[in-house]
Amino acid sequence: MRNTLEKIVTPQKIVDFLKSTIQFKSVCHNILSKSIILEHAERTSLSITDSEVQVEVDIFRRQMGLEKASDTLAWLEGEGIDPGDWEIGIRDRLLTQKLKEFLFEKDIEKVFYQNRVHYDKVMLYQLIVSSERLAQELFYQIDNKEISFFEAAHSYDIDEERRDRCGYQGLLARSAMTAVLGAAVFGAEAGVLIPPICTDEGHHLLLPQKFVKADLTVEIRETILEQLFHEWLMSELNHRIQSNAEVKLVRP
Repeated sequence: MRNTLEKIVTPQKIVDFLKSTIQFKSVCHNILSKSIILEHAERTSLSITDSEVQVEVDIFRRQMGLEKASDTLAWLEGEGIDPGDWEIGIRDRLLTQKLKEFLFEKDIEKVFYQNRVHYDKVMLYQLIVSSERLAQELFYQIDNKEISFFEAAHSYDIDEERRDRCGYQGLLARSAMTAVLGAAVFGAEAGVLIPPICTDEGHHLLLPQKFVKADLTVEIRETILEQLFHEWLMSELNHRIQSNAEVKLVRP
């Protein structure tokens, strides 16, 4: 399969396809990014052991239901991938993770506490209508207890799914909201209805029910680590493209 595909799909055809689908630049950036990661890993003496690769192989085989080694080889053949290339890909992913941790693990707690407000969450109910007048009327009716927020959301929200949930939006982080809505919600008191706010979606009535202070969870640690690493890699990539005359995006 692999040899057949390589004969049919030449490197030039791949380049032409990437350009015609506007993917050429991003693929080139990915290739350069890999070079940067490998170079920095070598400088810092980071490496991947065979046992670490085997752990990843075993996890993948379980996920894919590949019980035997022959099943794995058949799957790779069907995908047109050489086992050696597959192993290289596994090593590259593991090495990338090791480099992330080596460079930025020590900075995670500092970044978290400096930006903790962005990770705080709120149990939020939201009602969106298309009319400013209706939004104002509903606000006063709810505020005067003529109708409950949940009844209003079930009857008037423009989104059918949210109507079915009576406005329940979920437990949301501030980072999941626009700056305007986030400022309004996290500047309010729990259980207090927020006056209508207009956005491109419509006119919002927001009811924060409960605020939850963020803890430095495994998920948040990984989010911060990924963010720091991405910013660093983009900086290295831009520097490489701009200043290194030997590494350029050359039109073939």
